[in-house]
Parts: sequence; C-alpha cells; structure tokens
Amino acid sequence: MRTKVLSLVALFMFGAVAVFAGNKTEKIEVKGNCGMCEKRIEKTALAVEGVSKADWDVDSKKLAVVFDDSKTNVNKIEMAVAKVGHDTPNHKSTEEVYNALPGCCKYDRTAEVADPHAGHKH
Repeated sequence: MRTKVLSLVALFMFGAVAVFAGNKTEKIEVKGNCGMCEKRIEKTALAVEGVSKADWDVDSKKLAVVFDDSKTNVNKIEMAVAKVGHDTPNHKSTEEVYNALPGCCKYDRTAEVADPHAGHKH
C-alpha cells in the first residue's frame, strides 16, 4: 500500500512539473486606445490555444501573455490580435478590419504608413 501511495505522489509531482515546464511570459506591443480595445485584445489572445493569461495595459500599450510554448508562440498571438484590428510589431491589421473598429478604438496609424513617394525625386 505504501508503495502505491509513493508512486501516486511521484506521478502527481511529475505531472505538476510538466504543467509548468512550457510556460513562458512575454510582453508584446499592441496598438489600441480604450477599455473596449483591452477586452477585444485580451479575449483574442486568450482564444489562442496555449495562452493561459493575457493582460493588455492601455497606458503602456503592452500585452503581457503567459503561454505554453509547446502549443503556441508570440508570432501566432500577434497574428490573432492583428486579425481583430490591432497592429503589433510584426503583424498589421487589414484596413478593412481596422476601419470596422468603433471610433474610440481607432488608434493613430499615420506613423506606420510609409509614404510611397518617399525617396523619389520628381
């Protein structure tokens, strides 16, 4: 009986270590303005398989995510967030999706749009 209990305890301990082994925490810059943005960004990040925590700060424009790096990565999280209208360093939302955001959620994109005539002499 004692051997069974010790085996179960050892198995439980191994399982607990395995659960936390792949967890990684990252901060990602995500464009947005308000509480509606915060809810949309966090909900989207949490919907990515492997993400266990998502917290976007309206002041710093940073999304803190905790995820299992065996199931997902920063690139997948950024892609998901961009698909719902919020630009990240590596993925930009489409104009169509961005334009469909509520007025209060439309952040400034002017610094990100390159002038197609820059560097050309007329």
